[in-house]
Amino acid sequence: MTFDQIRTFLWVARLGGFRRAADRLFLSQPAVSTRISNLEQELRVHLFERGPGDLVLTKHGTLLLAYAEQMLFVEEEIKQRVANPSEAEGLFRVGASETIAQAWLPEFLEAFSAQYPRVNVDLTVDISLNLRAALLERRLDMALLMGPVSEFTVENLDLPPFDLHWYRSTTNSETDLGRIPVISYSSQTRPYRELMAELSRRVGPGLRVYASASLSASLKMIAAGIAVGPYPRALANDYLEAGRIVEFDPGFRPNPLAFTASYLSEPRSFLVENSAEMARDVAVKWDRIHPS
Repeated sequence: MTFDQIRTFLWVARLGGFRRAADRLFLSQPAVSTRISNLEQELRVHLFERGPGDLVLTKHGTLLLAYAEQMLFVEEEIKQRVANPSEAEGLFRVGASETIAQAWLPEFLEAFSAQYPRVNVDLTVDISLNLRAALLERRLDMALLMGPVSEFTVENLDLPPFDLHWYRSTTNSETDLGRIPVISYSSQTRPYRELMAELSRRVGPGLRVYASASLSASLKMIAAGIAVGPYPRALANDYLEAGRIVEFDPGFRPNPLAFTASYLSEPRSFLVENSAEMARDVAVKWDRIHPS
C-alpha cells in the first residue's frame, strides 16, 4: 500500500468518480483505476460500489476514508512545519472576480510566486456565481469572490470591501437616471439585483439598465457617454485621471462590494490556507494605498 494509492482513493471518494479524480490529480483515468484496483487487492476488500452515476463507498471504504484524511492531514502538517515552502510543487487553481483582477490580484500573484516559486498557477477570472460553483465542485482551490460562500464545507476570510461611486462622461452631462441608461454588473450578481431593486423604486418604468460582466467594457461605455453607473473608484482611476469621466451624486449610493477569500476546509491544505491569508494581507495593504 502506497501513499499515492491512499491519496488517489481519497480524491475518488471525495469527487465521486475516477474521471474527476484523474483530472484533479493530473493522471489518466486508467492510472487512477489501476491504483484503486491494486489497493483493493492488497486490502482484499471492495472500497466502492460500482454502478451508474457516482461511486458509493462500501463499509470498508468509509472506514478507510477516515484514515486517508488523517494521513493527508499529517502530510500537510509536515509540509507546513518541516518542508521549505520554496520547494513546494504542484498546481494552485485560483479564481477571482474581475473587480479583484483589476485591483490587487497582480500583487497577490507576485507574493504567491515569491513564496511558492515552483507551484504553477491556473487562474480563472469570472463572475462570483460561477466561481462559487467551481469551488464547491473542487475545480478551484481558492476563490476571491463576492462572498461569503454560505456552505459548512467552506472557510471564508473577509477581504476589504470596495465602495461604489457613480460616474458619467465628461462629454455627456446627463445624470437623470430616467433619461440615460445605467450600466451595472452582470445580471447574475448580487450588486445588479440590489441596484435594480433600488432603481426600480426610485426611477420607475422609465429605467433602462445595461448589464455587463466586463468592468473594462462598462467603464468604456461610461466614458463614451452611452451610460452612467456605479463602480469602485480604484477601477475608475485611469479614466478619472485622463479627464474622461467624473463622479456625480444621484441621491444614493449602492452598498459596498463585499469580498472573501474562500476555500474548502477539507481535505486540509496549508498551501491554500496560507494563500488565503496572503490574499487578505495583500488586499489590506493595497486598500491602504488606494482608499476607496
